[in-house]
Amino acid sequence: MSRARFYAIGFAALLLFDSWTQVSFKLATRRTGEFTPTAAWLETAALTPWLYGAVAGYLGAFLAWMTLLKHAPVGPAFAASHLEVVTVLIISVPLFGERLTLLQIAGAVCIVAGIVLLSLSRATLDHV
Repeated sequence: MSRARFYAIGFAALLLFDSWTQVSFKLATRRTGEFTPTAAWLETAALTPWLYGAVAGYLGAFLAWMTLLKHAPVGPAFAASHLEVVTVLIISVPLFGERLTLLQIAGAVCIVAGIVLLSLSRATLDHV
């Protein structure tokens, strides 16, 4: 498997797991309600399947991240690992009925642009 293909699959898996984790937490909080330090709240949280979905997402992301770190340059890899901020922002619109502001869209564009620039700068350094 080529390095480019390995990175594409690895980062897609990491993005999927990270996004799944954040969306699962959001769905879990809809079921549990606002946090209260009570036994009833803890029981509700423990019985919420989305909480286990979030834990599974964390485990998947950890495995994907450790595999990527073994082979990928740390700078661009670390930056790309934060793409879930953008995907969760996008997913939240249809799934949770949230609205995007112009500032959120600009922030998402900056995140993606930063990741692209870091990747391009690393590619340029590799060829020098």
